[in-house]
This record gives sequence, C-alpha cells and structure tokens, in this order.
Amino acid sequence: MAGFQTHPARLVRSVPLSELTKHLEFEMPAISRFGFVPGQWLSFQQVKPDGEELTRAYSISSPPGDDARFALCLNRVQDGFMSNFLCDMKEEDEIRCQGPFGDFILRPPIRDTIFIATGTGIAPFRSMLHWLLGDESRHQGRQLWLLFGNRTEKDIYYHDEFLGLAAEHPNFHYCPTLSRGSTEWQVLRGYVQDHVAGLAKGRSDMQAYICGLDKMVKANRELLKSLGWDRKSIRYEKYD
Repeated sequence: MAGFQTHPARLVRSVPLSELTKHLEFEMPAISRFGFVPGQWLSFQQVKPDGEELTRAYSISSPPGDDARFALCLNRVQDGFMSNFLCDMKEEDEIRCQGPFGDFILRPPIRDTIFIATGTGIAPFRSMLHWLLGDESRHQGRQLWLLFGNRTEKDIYYHDEFLGLAAEHPNFHYCPTLSRGSTEWQVLRGYVQDHVAGLAKGRSDMQAYICGLDKMVKANRELLKSLGWDRKSIRYEKYD
C-alpha cells in the first residue's frame, strides 16, 4: 500500500446525528481517487487563532470507493478546538489532512465476527461493514454481529442504516443496546459487555473487533479472554 499523503479536503455534506455529533462527508479535489482500507484513520491539521498548529486523528466512517470521498463521525467536544472547527465547517470549506494511517483493519481469513462499539467508536465499523457486505466474496456468508451500545435512543448513530443492512443481509445481525433507554425501547438494555458472553461463549473460533472509550474496550477484552478467547482473535482501538 502506498505511503500516506497530505491533501486538502473539502466538505460536501454535513448531517447532524445528534445534538453534539455530526456525520461529515469530504472530497479531496486534488486527486481522483482516495485509497484506504476500512478501519483506517486520517490526521487533520488546523492553525488556531494564537498561531499554534493543532493535529487530531479521526477514523474514516465510510467504505472505500472509486472516488476521492470519505466520511467522518465525530462528537463536538467542549473546549476542543478541532472537533468544534470540523463541526462548524460549512459546505465548500477546506481543511488539510494526512493519511491514511492505522492497522485496525479486518484480518483475513474472515471468520464469524463480533463488532463491539460505543458512541463514535461506530465509525470504523460502518466502514468495515459496508465494505464487507458490499460483495459476497468478501464476507463469504460469515455471520457478523454489530453490538452497538449507547445511552438513549437519540444517541444511536446510523440506526436506520444498520436496520436496512440487517434486513438486506441475513448473515448480519444488528444488536443495539441502551443503558438509559426509554420504556418504549424494545431491543437490548444495558452495556455492551452485558451481552458479549451470550454471543461469544464457547465460540473461540470467532473474531472480535472493539472500538470506543478505554474503559469499555478493556472490559470487553478481559471478558473475551475469560471466555477462553486467544488475544490474537481480539483487535481493538481506543478513543481516549
């Protein structure tokens, strides 16, 4: 794979996912195609008003295509310059980015797999799942579970999209769980680690990918290892 490059990225679409979270779509006008592997991330650079150059990394949330586009899913962080700058961008605004970087990618051969995410940790899995399910030769009919944890209904990013994928692909199982869901919530309740054992117990032949905050990642890694999983079958990326 070619080394990383620096390019201007132009915002072409901004969609609110929640009060503090946005889905941002960019294109790189200087190139005709942007190549990356699902699960990788980009580094963004922007100069602050005091002249300091700030760099922050964000996972790509879209699958690779034949164009120079990519998407992000990010939270607006209080007092966070870069996240607020990105969330405040208008269509046609540009920012510099470098990449792609990272080895949090799908490892062949594809096996039955659990994807465990909370919050914006869903970003790399949205990329991976769209890519996998886009061609049967990639997933080969393997069973794929997405266990996605959030607090309330309004915090479930891409909910309708994942429901659609599950309806279209019988081997994809979408399992959203809420720790503070309303009384009307009819799916899973609790934290993601409350439901991992039900999928993973006795299944050390599977793979697991985990993405989110450090505490959640650590809890699920330890849980899987306690169920007899080999650490090489557990891949993870932490966001703090």
